[in-house]
Amino acid sequence: MSESLERKRLTRAGTVLAAVLLSLLLAACVAPTAAPVEGTTSGEEAAASSDETVELVYQDWATTWFPPMVEEMMPIFNEEHPNIQVSYVPQSDDVDVKLLAQMVAGEAPDLMFGCCTWFPIIAQKGQLLDLRPYVESDLDPAIVEDFDPAQYNALFLPDGTQYALPKYHGALALFYNKDLFDEYGVDYPPAEGWTLEEYQAAMDKLTQDTDGDGETDLWGSMIDVVSEDRVQMYINNHGGHIVNPEDPTDCMLDEPEAQAGLQWLYDRMQVDGTMATALDVGKVGTQAAFINGQVAMVEDGSWALKNILANAPFRVGLAPFPAGPAGRVTLATTDAYGIWEGTEHPDEAWALMKFLLGDEYVLAQARAQFLQPARASLVPQWADIIRAEYPEATADLDIEAFADGHEKGYSVVVETFKNQGEVRPLLREALDLIFTLGEEPVEYMADVCAEIEAAQTE
Repeated sequence: MSESLERKRLTRAGTVLAAVLLSLLLAACVAPTAAPVEGTTSGEEAAASSDETVELVYQDWATTWFPPMVEEMMPIFNEEHPNIQVSYVPQSDDVDVKLLAQMVAGEAPDLMFGCCTWFPIIAQKGQLLDLRPYVESDLDPAIVEDFDPAQYNALFLPDGTQYALPKYHGALALFYNKDLFDEYGVDYPPAEGWTLEEYQAAMDKLTQDTDGDGETDLWGSMIDVVSEDRVQMYINNHGGHIVNPEDPTDCMLDEPEAQAGLQWLYDRMQVDGTMATALDVGKVGTQAAFINGQVAMVEDGSWALKNILANAPFRVGLAPFPAGPAGRVTLATTDAYGIWEGTEHPDEAWALMKFLLGDEYVLAQARAQFLQPARASLVPQWADIIRAEYPEATADLDIEAFADGHEKGYSVVVETFKNQGEVRPLLREALDLIFTLGEEPVEYMADVCAEIEAAQTE
């Protein structure tokens, strides 16, 4: 390990120590044994197989709009399944750590939402039920075919365990401020999207010192670099990977293609300054920076649509994500539902899972917060819901840009290591040092890669 890496990590000792202690706790735990394939029943059979009332705990988002939607929808499920009563509990802010601790203690929700780089960690610890027997025997194949293959296939472990099913399809696209584009004479992106060279040229024109004080106060664009999956898109569109697709213990961040993608981002943030860092915009989030007029464009997801349409005091445009040297990619988030391995009621939890995947619940999420359906067949209804609520703002808005990767097959999902729990804090620390603080060059990732690979053998 380099002196630089050790020095930087010591300043964050508390975070690393917490991760180590959690790993030691989990190493001592053994998850309950999965139910055998022949023991599964369908959701309908679960509803009718007992006169006793089964109580399930369902944990999901705590955002303000979500609990009222659940309160509206759960009575529908309870009426259809009179012997299953569902109690919804909102997830905590530290759900990625707390949920795992609850599972280890034997006191976890029966069914829960999980996401991104932390849900695979829980699955790798053996704490999520293998859904394959249920999917193969009791899920309409048309629903499976309706999912984005990249998103659906990401919810398997290397040993074939299917630990989750998609909650919604959180795809990324490029939001842009049409008023600022017009003011600075920048052409809107074409329907098929820009190349990275065209994107960079637009950022150059839009980065401005608007008050003449010698300091930039309008940046061309912004990305959330704290999340490694957002950075991964630039690695992928340069032909590289974070994780070797053939070997989940092999870090590829030090390979030329990955380095090129990282360098492109670094140059925009730390060399020419056309992409804002969190420090540049006062540590507000990407959506707030865009709505506030601090950045002319923002790389964000379909989940941001409602907030931006409701609060942006300017005309909003949308375009597919820019294409890199290796082609166009966009992130499909792995927001998903899983069932705890330790649940006493797996069949009833599966019945609830089927309800959450159904049209009624999926479109309820779309109406409440414009969540993009994970199923392609429901995308037209989703777009109609958005246009009905904001007819003027969406008159010429390409909402379907978010579904472009799903429909054309260029979606990518977060790449995870075999030992993701130990890797995640290392990656996030490195991204902060390189992109936000500018304290390390892109080549620093070689040191990080060495430590990531060492963690895979521990």
